[in-house]
Amino acid sequence: MAILLNSTSDLTARQELALWAHERLCAEYGAPFPFFSTKDPLSELISALLSHRTRNQDSHRAYQQLRARFPTWDEVRDAPTAEVEEAISPCTWPEQKAPRLQQVLHQVSQRCNGGPCDLAFLAEIPIKEARAWLEAIPGVGPKTSAAVLLFSSLRIPAMPVDSHHHRVAQRLGLIGPKVGEGAAHALLEALLPPGWDAQQVYDHHEAFMFHGQKCCYFHTPACGRCVLLERCPTGQARVKR
Repeated sequence: MAILLNSTSDLTARQELALWAHERLCAEYGAPFPFFSTKDPLSELISALLSHRTRNQDSHRAYQQLRARFPTWDEVRDAPTAEVEEAISPCTWPEQKAPRLQQVLHQVSQRCNGGPCDLAFLAEIPIKEARAWLEAIPGVGPKTSAAVLLFSSLRIPAMPVDSHHHRVAQRLGLIGPKVGEGAAHALLEALLPPGWDAQQVYDHHEAFMFHGQKCCYFHTPACGRCVLLERCPTGQARVKR
């Protein structure tokens, strides 16, 4: 059944579809999923910025090299930019990311009145305010702010949307065909029950991401073996060709 994304009456239908897909995908990929990170929120922020347009193994190596060379984030902030660039060389565009990391660290320091700032205080304010605080930093968008809150030791239920998650949601009809990844965050998060905890939100994101990686490929999705096929308009159209 097609969902009318422009109708104000379709929210309940999309919420039901999102939960149905959540249950199918969590069963398919073995939820609950263990959290992959135990970083503090500031460390998670730096890790997220390094990961942009970079393979996980390369961004991980860049992060490890950065921490080995500079034991504290204050040292990264105040180091010669060329040394930071050298430390993060495994990631893409280190010449752009090095000054950007330092700018972010300066912003964080200034907004914490120049004192130590580990961002732990974000757990004490509403999620929307915490995300707004992070997104006020130049270069930090909704995906990064959600990742910092959810993936870090804060374990706050904010949902990031990566390209795989976005693709699956779009093909399933949870968001419209012209909704970008940034705008998708608020729309997809609104489909989740408001009482969900961090584990449930994490499982939702990971299940959709795994499906995009393992079945709903960008090119030639494997619709014939998709556990969502019966309610996926994109898949139904493809298998009928």
